[in-house]
Amino acid sequence: MKNTYVLLMAGGLGSRFWPKSREDLPKQFIDILGTGESLLQQTAKRFDGICLKENMFVLTNEKYLNLVQAQLPEIPQENLLLEPSRNNTAPCIAYACYKIFSINPEANIVVSPSDQLILKEGEFKTKINLAVSFAANNNALITLGITPTRPDTGYGYIQYDLTTSDICKVNQFLEKPAFEKAQLYLSSGEYLWNAGIFIWNVKSILKSLENLAPEVAIIFKQGLPIYGTENEADFIKEHYPKSPNISIDYAIMEKASNVYTIPASIGWSDLGTWASLFEVMPKDEQSNATNCDSTILLDTQNSMVHLPKGKVALIKGLSDYIVVDDGKVLMIVPKSDEQSIKQWSKQISDNFGKEYC
Repeated sequence: MKNTYVLLMAGGLGSRFWPKSREDLPKQFIDILGTGESLLQQTAKRFDGICLKENMFVLTNEKYLNLVQAQLPEIPQENLLLEPSRNNTAPCIAYACYKIFSINPEANIVVSPSDQLILKEGEFKTKINLAVSFAANNNALITLGITPTRPDTGYGYIQYDLTTSDICKVNQFLEKPAFEKAQLYLSSGEYLWNAGIFIWNVKSILKSLENLAPEVAIIFKQGLPIYGTENEADFIKEHYPKSPNISIDYAIMEKASNVYTIPASIGWSDLGTWASLFEVMPKDEQSNATNCDSTILLDTQNSMVHLPKGKVALIKGLSDYIVVDDGKVLMIVPKSDEQSIKQWSKQISDNFGKEYC
């Protein structure tokens, strides 16, 4: 366990969860499931027994430092890695991996989003431990692949070699497909969803960065003598914004020849949209999902209602709607129009001010 490190990715905006998720309080910091814990807190707890607290790092935007400190006070201050700009996932992962290398050149690293739901946590830990063990002994970049349950067009897909069982060679990563292609992927049984959960030895990922994304690697490699010193923050403030804006998928995973996947049925949801939250929440006899007991629904079916604590509501005559009240903004929209939420939030911002977005 001493060589196992976890990076929690907590810098996203969660804009598709507007109005509950705002720029100053993104969804990873919200108790979106009504459990009494934020998604970030649930994610950190998920790695109990996998890594030591001193081996857990949080990657986030500098404006969220106070939120992370308040929600995860057990994480050492020096393990909170702050992005001065939003440059996608390759730069922040590169920064973290070079920093961890400066601490422990034998480190095995798990990279995990902090805003996902995993219902089968025992199975999740089994798969992670399997991946860590494989990464420690092989030059491999590993991803957990989620067994698809429907022809979803909102996820990237992984085509993998079915001739092996537990750890499978990846043939290619595929971008979000059209519905017809997603149906073919699902029926073939040769594809998995890309969950964005990665496992590798630090030497393997740094070698891949230097070979496949040298424009990213060169920036953060030069910080090796500085990481862990009082000059680290100034170095990152100066050099981080110069890094390319590119995801780890494009920079590394789609190009590398040593990518493997572990198929995982772990009760996963990326909780990327209100519709995905609706899918995993308990429903009443009319297939409505609510986050509180202070709501009366009349002649209402297949709808999602998310209200502030203590709010009382009576709703009548809705079918397939999303109703979200965060105290400052009320949104009532058909579920079929959910893809327009980012556009609507911008319209609200333009009309009434950025404090509403």
